[in-house]
Amino acid sequence: MKKTVIYKEDVNFSIKADFYGTYQENAPVVIYIHGGGLIWGTKEEISEEMIKLYTDNGLSLFSIDYRLAPATKLPEILKDIEDAIHWIQVEGPKEFSIDPKKIAVAGSSAGGFLALSTGTFTLKPRAIVSLYGYGDLIGGWAASPSKFYCQKDTVSKELAYKLITDRIVTEATVEERFLFYVYARQNGVWIEEITGVNPLNNKEALYPFCPNRNVTKEFPPTLLLHGTKDTDVPYEQSVFMRAALIKQSVEARLITIPNGEHVFDKNFQDPIVQHALTQVIDFLKTHLN
Repeated sequence: MKKTVIYKEDVNFSIKADFYGTYQENAPVVIYIHGGGLIWGTKEEISEEMIKLYTDNGLSLFSIDYRLAPATKLPEILKDIEDAIHWIQVEGPKEFSIDPKKIAVAGSSAGGFLALSTGTFTLKPRAIVSLYGYGDLIGGWAASPSKFYCQKDTVSKELAYKLITDRIVTEATVEERFLFYVYARQNGVWIEEITGVNPLNNKEALYPFCPNRNVTKEFPPTLLLHGTKDTDVPYEQSVFMRAALIKQSVEARLITIPNGEHVFDKNFQDPIVQHALTQVIDFLKTHLN
């Protein structure tokens, strides 16, 4: 069962989510947050295999859109994620057979970063799953030109800015906006584009938005998954995030995908990926039951 709802709207935008039901009554809920560097992406990017993985295991799924940078900056994007959790808790049970007290958040790449950020919210989920996400916005990997992206054809500023608009956007395809992301990574301006803050001369202003710097003992149990050959988000980002969680005695585990690349889960049938995803389900069932 799939149903699309509007979980947040304003005079200038409406933000949608797709709900996928399961066989279980009063089912736990996994809120899934797509990636895309906070610049592109859509709720429909989650694969049929992943939807089936959750729902076949008695977990309902809520795949969300959110406002995208650079027209919308990170504080407002985080507010969208917080509002999605609130909608599921308050409005969700009126429409769906779900348990509003059993909510987990999962995300991929930038969605993994947003998922980790929910651990710093007042309204926290019961558990967090981050697939190749990151907890740090001020490190050289993010705030300096990317060696990987600098090896690609140079994207001019003129071309990059033709791809974006001041209009609020809540979903965009990779074809529409990927080159803007490449330009931002090639020139080390990605973090400034998504936050409005230059990390080189005002990094302290970004500290509140770095999950690895804001872990408390109340942070939810967290499962991290990352490939060692990730050229977009370094594997070390999940290593450092796990260390920050353990330092505060938070339950944290990192599943390493040997030679795994960014978006390793696209190889859904790979036995290593299958084993990792089985552990994701076990983790969610443990913390949502």
